[in-house]
Amino acid sequence: MKGLYDDIINMPHHESTVHKHMSIKDRAAQFSPFAALTGYGDEIVESGRSPDKKLELTQEEMNDLNMRLQLLEMHIQEKPQIFVTYFEQDLKKSGGKYITIHDSVKQLDEVNRVLVLKSIKIPINNIYKLEGDLFSQISQY
Repeated sequence: MKGLYDDIINMPHHESTVHKHMSIKDRAAQFSPFAALTGYGDEIVESGRSPDKKLELTQEEMNDLNMRLQLLEMHIQEKPQIFVTYFEQDLKKSGGKYITIHDSVKQLDEVNRVLVLKSIKIPINNIYKLEGDLFSQISQY
């Protein structure tokens, strides 16, 4: 039995010489849902996020932190590995979050009041806790 499309059924697929072939990703994007309120979902997430408040150190905690900074300064040439817990200010809301990083110390810049690690610079006023083998002789607060 002869079919209606037998003359074209086994022909190779046509590829245009004028237009580039559309990628699968671009083809799929044609059928993605339309977001009439671009960024609205991000705003909903942002409004539900509540940053932490910066904790105030007690006098005892400040004294301990100052002792640790002095000890760090004495051993700065050794580039010791330490854990630093510090407060990072939120750019969109009041407050922020506490971050703990493990890194080696490059410099303690007392003029600009910055602790310079291998990967980041941390303002000394934002440091909450310093830990590591270097501080083992100092009691933990």
